[in-house]
Amino acid sequence: MQSNWIILIWRRKLSVLLIASSLVLLALWSWVFFISSSADIPTDGQFNDLIQTDNPQNHVYLLQKLISQANRVLRYQQKRHNTSPSVDQNLSQERRPTGGIPVPAAAHSGKNSGIVRFVKPTKRPPSIAVLEATEHTLSVFPHRTKKPVAVANYLFEDERLKILENQQRVRNAGMGEFQIGMDYDRMLTSAERQTQYEHELLRLGVPVIPGIGPSGARAPNERLVHLDLKGAPPKLSFLKRLLPMLKTLGATGLLIEYEDMFPYTGVLQALSAKNAYKAEELKDFLESVKMHGLSIMPLVQTFGHFEFALKLQEFEKMREIPESPESICPSQQDSILFIQNMVTQIIEFHMSIDAGAAAYSSNSTANEPSTHATTFTHIHIGCDEVARMGECVQCREHGHHEIFLTHVTGISNFVKTHWPHLQVVIWDDMLRDMMLSEMQHSHIGSYVEPMVWVYANDIYRFIQPQLWDMYSKVFPTVWAASAFKGAFGESLIVPPLQRHLENNIRWLAVIAKEGGRFSKGIRGLALTGWQRYDHFAVLCELLPVGIPSLITSLSTVSKGYFITNPKENSILRILECAFHPDSRRSGQPWIELHPNSHHSQLFSSCTYPGSMIYKFALRLFDKLTELQNYLVHVRDRSAWMSDYNVRHNFSSPLRVHELTYNTPSYINELSTMAREAHEVMFEVFDEYTITEFVEQNIYPTIASLQRQLEVGQKLMQRRVWPQRPLPYGAELAELNLVPIRLLNADQVGANSDQSNAKTHN
Repeated sequence: MQSNWIILIWRRKLSVLLIASSLVLLALWSWVFFISSSADIPTDGQFNDLIQTDNPQNHVYLLQKLISQANRVLRYQQKRHNTSPSVDQNLSQERRPTGGIPVPAAAHSGKNSGIVRFVKPTKRPPSIAVLEATEHTLSVFPHRTKKPVAVANYLFEDERLKILENQQRVRNAGMGEFQIGMDYDRMLTSAERQTQYEHELLRLGVPVIPGIGPSGARAPNERLVHLDLKGAPPKLSFLKRLLPMLKTLGATGLLIEYEDMFPYTGVLQALSAKNAYKAEELKDFLESVKMHGLSIMPLVQTFGHFEFALKLQEFEKMREIPESPESICPSQQDSILFIQNMVTQIIEFHMSIDAGAAAYSSNSTANEPSTHATTFTHIHIGCDEVARMGECVQCREHGHHEIFLTHVTGISNFVKTHWPHLQVVIWDDMLRDMMLSEMQHSHIGSYVEPMVWVYANDIYRFIQPQLWDMYSKVFPTVWAASAFKGAFGESLIVPPLQRHLENNIRWLAVIAKEGGRFSKGIRGLALTGWQRYDHFAVLCELLPVGIPSLITSLSTVSKGYFITNPKENSILRILECAFHPDSRRSGQPWIELHPNSHHSQLFSSCTYPGSMIYKFALRLFDKLTELQNYLVHVRDRSAWMSDYNVRHNFSSPLRVHELTYNTPSYINELSTMAREAHEVMFEVFDEYTITEFVEQNIYPTIASLQRQLEVGQKLMQRRVWPQRPLPYGAELAELNLVPIRLLNADQVGANSDQSNAKTHN
C-alpha cells in the first residue's frame, strides 16, 4: 500500500511540488502582511523615545500617525455601535489596566471611562495601542483639551489642520536658510568642477591659468589670424583651403601683412618682389575671404621695419641714416608722400573688393543670404620697433616721443580725412615709455587704436597694471596680440606648441581682467604668425608647420578655454586626425603637450592642408638634431678629431675611421631629404621659397659633414708622426699665448719635423 502511494506521488511529483510551493508562498505572504500592518504602530519604548527627543519633526510624524490610526478606530467603533449596541455595552463593562487583567467597570470613575477592548496582554490590536498612545500624548501635551468621544472625530481633524499649519510655518521659516545651503552646494560643485578641469589640463600638459575654465572668462569679440607674407609667400590656392577651417574654429578676420608681396603699381612698382602676387589672383583670394564671412585688416609698415623699400637704390635717400635701411626719416616731405602713396594703393585695392562684395550682396536673393559683405573697417600701419629715430640733421631738433607722435597722428589724419569710416591700428611698443601728458597732448587717442603685443608667458612683466591704466586714460579701446609661431626662436623649424598655447590662454585672463578699464573694452585678439623677424632675417617656422599650433590656440581663444573632452574639442575633427576617443582604453591622454617637446604625436596622424610638410619638418628636425649631436661629439667630445688633432695632423687612423664611418650615409640621407622637400612643399610654396628653406636648414649640415669627412681623410693619410712635445702653432704666437723661449725651441722642432717628413716622402 505504501509503495503504491510512493509510486503515485512520484508520478505526480510536479503537482505535489507545485501545491507545496503555493502553500509556502501563501504563508510567507500572510506573514509579510501581518508585519506590514503592525509596523506603523510604535511600541512603548519607541513612543517614549520619540516623545523625549527634541526634534519637532519626530513629534509631527508621531501625531500624524496617531491621528490617522485613531480616526480609523473611531469610525470602526461608531459603525459597530450603530449595528450591535449590545456588544459595545459588554465591552464597556470591563477595562484593562496595566498587565492586561480584566477589571470591572465599577472600579473606575465614569469621567475616565473610555472606549476600550479587552485583549490578551501579549497580543494587542492596533486600535488599543493607538488609543493608549493617544492618551499618553494628551498627557504630554496638557494644553490639548480632552473632549468626549462623541466629538473625537472633530478633535482629530482640528489637530491635523493645526499640525499642517505648523509644519508649513516651519517650512517657510527655514526657506531662507535652505536657499543659502543650496547656493553653497552650487558654489562647491562649481569649485569641484574647476578642480577636476585643472587636473585634466595637467594630465594633458595644457597650462593651467587661474580663472580660465568652462565657467570663467568669455572669448574676445574679435579673433584675427595674422598672415605674414614677407619673403615666403604661400600659394593663394593653399590659403583658400585654410579659410573654411579658420572660420569653423571661430576666427572673425585676417590680419594680412603684405610687405613686398603686394602688387604695387606706378612709381611704387619696384617695391614688389619678383614673386609677388598678381593683382587678379589676390583679388580672387580676398573675395573668398569675404565669402567666408571674414574681415580683412591689411598691415603696411609706415615708420620702422621699412627695409623692403629703403634697401632699394631708388628710395635710399629717405633713410633716417644712410647706412641703415630700417627706418624712414619722417622729416622729409618725400617720405610722407611716399607713405601716403603706399597707404592709398593698399586701401583702394581693398575698398574695391569690399565694394564688389557689397554689390554681390545687394543682388543676392532673399532665399540666399550673403555673409561675405563684411565691411573693411581697419588698417594697420605698423610703427613698431622704430630704430635709429631722431638721428638725421632735421630730426635732431625734436625729441623721440614728439617725432613718433607727430608722424603717427599725421599718417592717421591722412587716412581719416580720405576714408572717414576706417580706423587706424598701430603696434603699442613705442608708446610704453611715454608719459601720460605727452599722449594726451598729442590727442593720439582720437586717431589710433593700439595693438598691445606680448608673446612671452609673463605678460605683466612687459605691460604692467600702471601701463594698462595709462592706456585706458588715453584710448577708448585697444587690441591685444599673441603668437602661434615665430616668437621663440629666429630660425626654428617647429614651433613650441605648448608655449604658444600658454601665451594665448594668459591673454584670455589679461583681457578679462583689464578690459573693464576701457570705455569700449578690449576689441579683440590677433594671433600673429611671423615668417621672419625682419626683412633681412632667415625663415623661421613655415605656415603649414605652424597650423597645429594655430588650430590649438585659435580653438581655445574662440571658446574662452581649452576643451579637455576630445569628443567636444574641434581639433580632432578640423585637423582630420586618425584618432577615435572611444577606441583607446589605455588611459593615456588624447593629446600630450609638454614644455620640452615641440609637438604632440597626435598631429602626426592628421591630414589637414599642409600636413605633409608638417610631418616632413618633424622628421627633418629629428634628423638635424641627431646629426648636430653627432658633429659635436666628433669635434668637441672625442679625443681624436678635435681642433687640436686637426691643427697638428696628429691622430689615430683607426679611431678616425671609426668616427667617420657613418658620415657618407648621413650625407646621402640629407641629400635625399633635400630632394623630398621640393616634392612635399611644392603644393604650398614656389621654388624660390623651397630653395631658400633647403639652403638654410639642410645644406649647412651637409657642408659640415663633408668638411668632417675631408678632415678625417687627411688625418688617416699620415703614416709617420713626430715625437712629443708637439710644436705650438703660429696662431698662438700671434695672440701672445706662448712664451718666447718655447717659440724658439718649437721652431727648431718644427724644422726638424719638416725635414723628417721630406725624407719620408
